[in-house]
Amino acid sequence: MLKLAFFVVVSAVFAYISRASLPVPRSHGFHRFFAWECILALFLLNVERWFRDPFSVPQIVSWLLLIVSAFLVILGVRLLRRSGKPDGTREEAPLLAFEKTTTLVVEGIYRYIRHPMYSSLLFLAWGIFFKDVTSWAGIGLVVAATFFLTMTAKAEEGEDIRFFGTAYQDYMRRTRMFIPFLF
Repeated sequence: MLKLAFFVVVSAVFAYISRASLPVPRSHGFHRFFAWECILALFLLNVERWFRDPFSVPQIVSWLLLIVSAFLVILGVRLLRRSGKPDGTREEAPLLAFEKTTTLVVEGIYRYIRHPMYSSLLFLAWGIFFKDVTSWAGIGLVVAATFFLTMTAKAEEGEDIRFFGTAYQDYMRRTRMFIPFLF
């Protein structure tokens, strides 16, 4: 019952954050909401296994993925705020304040991947999944989270092409979506 209450409360927070995006199914925030929901459900599914058998291979893989996740979100947000120059001139309603960048960020981690924050969520989802790799529900949730994060990134790329034009298309040819040199 406690897990259900936690899920409902955190989902309400996610819905509030996504309130401008949810009525716009083609916005990246629409898909991101469902990725967050899958990750939240995956977390609640695996929370009891978080520290079980800490030196097993799946647990070690899990912790490595979670560390990479934290590293990516810190780098991504920091660079967006510093170099992206978010301000009120970008008036796309579904965007959160820090997403309203006016300068294309192509330095640091953005030199290699276009979506470090979504990549962070991807690593988070898979890190949580590796806490218990035997659960069919976990497999379904991590695959769904991966799908929604990919849809999120593709929707955001469409938004960025509309705002930054050919500069963003050139940037897409030089970088990967989530994992440097791979994907």
